[in-house]
Amino acid sequence: MNRVSGATGANGSGGDLLRIEGLKKYFPIRNAWKRRIGWLRALDDVSLTVAKGEILGVVGESGCGKSTLGKTVMGIHRPSGGRVVFEGNDITDTTPYEARSLRRDLQYTYQDPGASLDPRWKIGRSLDEPLVIHTNLDRAARRAAVRGILEAVGLPEGHLDLYPHEISGGQQRRVGLARILTLQPTLVVLDEPTSGLDVSVQATILNLFLDLQKQFDLTYVFISHDLAVVRMICDRVAVMYLGKVVELGRTEQVFDRPRHPYTQSLLAAIPQIGKGRITETFWLEGEPPDPGNLPSGCRFRTRCPRAEPRCADAVPPLVEHVAGQADACLLSAGG
Repeated sequence: MNRVSGATGANGSGGDLLRIEGLKKYFPIRNAWKRRIGWLRALDDVSLTVAKGEILGVVGESGCGKSTLGKTVMGIHRPSGGRVVFEGNDITDTTPYEARSLRRDLQYTYQDPGASLDPRWKIGRSLDEPLVIHTNLDRAARRAAVRGILEAVGLPEGHLDLYPHEISGGQQRRVGLARILTLQPTLVVLDEPTSGLDVSVQATILNLFLDLQKQFDLTYVFISHDLAVVRMICDRVAVMYLGKVVELGRTEQVFDRPRHPYTQSLLAAIPQIGKGRITETFWLEGEPPDPGNLPSGCRFRTRCPRAEPRCADAVPPLVEHVAGQADACLLSAGG
């Protein structure tokens, strides 16, 4: 049986650049007296690998744990359990010094790029700061590096003298990319990188991602709720529901032959030009259960029309029922 999570990237370079093993992140639920009364299981035993040179998409409804996954991998959130192995090194519990050196190779882009830029600093200073912290380059060398990165993301040198509020949302995305690329990382976690952008700007940014991937030999973890964008850009896709991966495989497999009922419903909800939502195949109703009070067994069973009594007995594991595609559904083993 082939291991789906370690599949070779689209460019054929292969090798697990990032390995996530049983990763957990629980947030305490407190009452009015600040006493912990439970746990919110934002991530619960998530295992994935990312091959060097590939783009792994992570999709799901709001609150499924997508962004928490990215931030926990980055060390923004400390994991409650499990391991994160990057380039063969266990980075789960790094010291502040080790985390600082790690930032050169592992970078994260926030959903709101404007919020990650200091409004009091001009663009030039924001791009210069990572080089000051992480390199020993002199001022002239840093200036040359900043100009080169700005050109790579398609912005004129004149933008170095502008403030964040003086440029558009699409240009802020480019500046955010330029800021992390100054350190020449190997893996970039892109958290909703096209949200809030016009369709034409989205297309430009997506093409930029692909161009930069080739130019800088990048690997992406692409977190998004936009399934159409994920299908366009990603080599593999992981579908998350309430802190767990419920389906994982090559993008064309998952989109053309989804196996988990949750994935099937998500894909049925994608609007098609001239048709709108395909309501006859879209049956997902209601809101996900309270993540602080999860149902037993399969977490999707309370919304699944195929659910059987046995679905409440045990949490279904992520199993590769067909070559290259795994799902966590007790009912899909037969086909």
